[in-house]
Amino acid sequence: MSIRRVSSKWKKTDVLLKDPQIAAYIPETRKYNQNNLVKMIDSHLTVYVKPEHGSHGKGIMRVETTNSSSDETDSSNDPKHVLHYEKTQRTYTTISSLHQKIQKRMNGKSYLIQRGIKLLKHQGRPFDLRVMAQKNLQGRWEATGIIGKVAAKGKVITNITGGGHIASFEALMKPYLGESGTKKFKKELNALALKTARQMEKNYPGIKEIGLDIALDEKVRPWILEVNTSPGLYVFGYLPDKSIYRKIKKYARAYGRVRM
Repeated sequence: MSIRRVSSKWKKTDVLLKDPQIAAYIPETRKYNQNNLVKMIDSHLTVYVKPEHGSHGKGIMRVETTNSSSDETDSSNDPKHVLHYEKTQRTYTTISSLHQKIQKRMNGKSYLIQRGIKLLKHQGRPFDLRVMAQKNLQGRWEATGIIGKVAAKGKVITNITGGGHIASFEALMKPYLGESGTKKFKKELNALALKTARQMEKNYPGIKEIGLDIALDEKVRPWILEVNTSPGLYVFGYLPDKSIYRKIKKYARAYGRVRM
């Protein structure tokens, strides 16, 4: 049984924007070029530049600007644009010089630029969530798990391959929402995952699983950063409740996934 995969982040974003309810959860995202870099920096103090095709946080760059102006005059009040990538940080005083550096790192590949979300923190470290939805044994979409990914010390990217670690949804959210609020929020995220899965399937029949990467801002508002159609499953094995991972693997085997 074949499982459909969609690698283009832009195509997936475009599909989700067609549903107004889902679109409300998507931070502003554009194809990367210099004009869009200017527009995004004008609107947002932090933006992320990421490969259209890629995984595990590889190739992602972050730009932080001292203010939203893109004026390139030589006055001492020029905004400063700080580019972060890997373990490097560089400061640029003009959009053109910043763009040249970004373009060099793109190496001819297609990139997107997305509004940055200031993440909630757990014990002083940023975190985001992975929400899993799968086709169950009856062939219907089912929300099967939520897990938290906490960034390594000094990092913003939460990927496990980058030194981050796993935490349970409850441990992350109860300090912000309390027990009843956490349960209610879990239902909201599961419903969002199911709606997203059905919207994706309309455009890409054959999809069997999705992993939603969800950022939470300082008001605990969820934002869909990305939809993965080949999400890593092993991370759920780190949860104390092993029944979640067992169910995820059971469904994955049933619809033909070999690698766990």
